[in-house]
Amino acid sequence: MSARKPRSTRDGRITMQQVARRAGVSAITVSRTLRSPDKVAPALRERILRICQELGYVPNHAASALASSRSRIVVALIPSLSNVVFVDIIAGIKETLDAQGYHLLVGVTGYSLDAEEAQLRTYLQHSPDGVILTGIDHNPGVWQLLRTAAIPAVHTIETLPADATDLSVGFSQFDSGLAACRHLAERGYRRIGIVGAQLDPRSLRRCEGGRAALREAGLYDPALEIMTPQKSSIGLGAELLDLVLDRHPDCDGLFFCNDDLAQGAVFQCARRGIAVPARMGLVGFHDFAGTAWTTPPLSTIATPRYQIGLTAATLLLQQMAGQPPAQRHVDLGFSLVQRETT
Repeated sequence: MSARKPRSTRDGRITMQQVARRAGVSAITVSRTLRSPDKVAPALRERILRICQELGYVPNHAASALASSRSRIVVALIPSLSNVVFVDIIAGIKETLDAQGYHLLVGVTGYSLDAEEAQLRTYLQHSPDGVILTGIDHNPGVWQLLRTAAIPAVHTIETLPADATDLSVGFSQFDSGLAACRHLAERGYRRIGIVGAQLDPRSLRRCEGGRAALREAGLYDPALEIMTPQKSSIGLGAELLDLVLDRHPDCDGLFFCNDDLAQGAVFQCARRGIAVPARMGLVGFHDFAGTAWTTPPLSTIATPRYQIGLTAATLLLQQMAGQPPAQRHVDLGFSLVQRETT
């Protein structure tokens, strides 16, 4: 005769007590097995985990959070899952949190500050232990929600002012754009343009850095700028190269605020028979995986995206553990990678 299947709770869930009765142990032992399996004897651990699987037991993290005041959930809000910048950051965050037994909830805001605020309000209902946000530009409501929730928060890709309460990790968008256009000027290009897309605050700041470098060199011409709110892509980069050259055939250098745009420009120069770097110098931004493999290989600004995610999660873990980090705002810097397009 087969063993009777334990009754579930009114909502259909199998309880920890039911697992404990089947295993012949206390509910505390089941809880310890699920939370700290290394502290339970291997044979007992295997038996309890096998029974959990047989019964279809799923831990009630909401109840656990109420009992312990900890949910072991971290929320990360990013603008896009199709942009490798944020995929790389999430990879660094997840690997770090996984190693400490935290669960990561990811929200995609679509570059909308209003959507970011709405998603944060929703995710806070899950009582996360910490929050990781993109950038330092947020609606006033976001700052208020963070203050009211009184949970640790880390801002990524840029750094907050030194006196800011929250944590941050990133690099200077302005200085990186400055370095890109300085490089073009130092390589002898004189009719240098700036091409920006998406136009989120970070892209705008790096373009402003580029303008500063060109003004510094006495080369800035606003007519050589193209700014579009369209989504950054290889195809758009090709189109914008054509647009610049149709309007200003004497343009001999371009800084693109993203590598996919610059990659499109490299491909379009090849189609049009434009010699790179002799006739046209091109610099991208971020150093995506394919950037070193264009023909010719693309010069760019390399950004430490995975390291930003790893560092952000590390700072958050320290703060959540009640150990304020030695450095609250971490500037990981960037590097200019000169390849054959300059």
